[in-house]
Amino acid sequence: MQVEFHGAAGEVTGSLHLVIAAGKRILLDCGLMQGSRESEARNVDPFPFEPSQIDALVVSHAHIDHIGRVPLLVKRGFSGPIFVQHAGADLMPVMLLDSASLAESDALRANRKRGAGEPEVQPLYAREDVELAMEQVRGLPYGSRQEIVPGVEITFRDAGHILGSCIIELWADGRKLVFSGDLGPKGTPILRDPELVRDADLVLMESTYGDRNHRERADTLHELGDIFESAWRDRGNVLIPAFAVGRSQELLYWFAKYWDQWQLSRWKIFLDSPMAAKVVSVYDRHAELFDQEALQVWKDKPNPFRLPNLHISASTAESMAINQFESGAIIIAGSGMANGGRILHHLKYNLGRRNAHMVFVGYQAEGTLGRRLVEGAKWVRIHGRDYRVNAQKHTIGGLSAHADQRGLMEWYAGFDQHPPLVLVHGEDKARETLAGEIGERHGIRVELVRPGMVLEV
Repeated sequence: MQVEFHGAAGEVTGSLHLVIAAGKRILLDCGLMQGSRESEARNVDPFPFEPSQIDALVVSHAHIDHIGRVPLLVKRGFSGPIFVQHAGADLMPVMLLDSASLAESDALRANRKRGAGEPEVQPLYAREDVELAMEQVRGLPYGSRQEIVPGVEITFRDAGHILGSCIIELWADGRKLVFSGDLGPKGTPILRDPELVRDADLVLMESTYGDRNHRERADTLHELGDIFESAWRDRGNVLIPAFAVGRSQELLYWFAKYWDQWQLSRWKIFLDSPMAAKVVSVYDRHAELFDQEALQVWKDKPNPFRLPNLHISASTAESMAINQFESGAIIIAGSGMANGGRILHHLKYNLGRRNAHMVFVGYQAEGTLGRRLVEGAKWVRIHGRDYRVNAQKHTIGGLSAHADQRGLMEWYAGFDQHPPLVLVHGEDKARETLAGEIGERHGIRVELVRPGMVLEV
């Protein structure tokens, strides 16, 4: 068995790993590169392999940095099956159709500004490309070992990151590879904790937060309640950039659980994302994947997805109408790193207001607008215009959907032996720190791969 690393190898987006075994070529993830303009420009580059020669694609979960180039892969010649957990299969078209719509809008905007003689900008893929790709998707349950092509078997284990997220176990050539996908922290609302795996010949593990530990969740929730109280006193709005899958549903869960304590009935709460609304319906269909605490909240509290003052904005007109509110609004909108989507329009209206509050509840990748705001930028450019940043900012690390250093180390320690370990999906500082900690504790050498590297299993 051989593994080639082509994406999320020294960065946190663009997950793409190729396994060559049993005479077959199996792709693990096919994610979009996000962040700076230079990073995103790489999405149009040729794949470092011939797509038509890939026998199967196995997807860890439905976040865009893990599935965002799947329609492009199909468009360029891949015709094999795409394996994903059942809930992930329901989420994929929601995510990819939104991605296609954004790509088409960006191309339209770029072409309006195109100078004479400049070539027309084409979207990375269109909605019809997504529909074609979805015909190749095959949903699988957790815990079932299945042959996906001759000589290659896989099992999905719950990764606890988003609904349908998977740890992938893969057997071929008498060897076993384990790919963590993105691991969630223990105690994540709604979701079950990541499953432990006991044996492997090689482990590929994410390392997004390999150099830090999250705040205790209780402290984080106390801080979030304080932010809402301060914003109410300031007579301002609260803006929360949040991914449509995972973070938005988690926030609504906490809103339901602390409905009375945070006095949320006095606010207007907007989930400004037609995609998030569709994701909510997927969650509704897969309650069998919820943990016991979530089932109890659904029973005893207001339904998190149907709060009495929750407004889900489907149309552009509904989204634009939110900006008539200069105070008293909690606005959850994508994208989670503020590098696109409807949150940009709300930032344009609110960044200059000293009584506005921005709350960042997830990882902000290098080169994104969210990262610049978190790092204290005084001016930012949105849609070609510069905006002064007067709004107050808050970084809430304890709500991350990724395991922190402690959680990653605990998950790796669950293996009975200490199999060779490769760190992916992390920036270098995080990977180097985690490699040092694990290497010292278990006496192993941890590999930090780069794009194009090849390892034998």
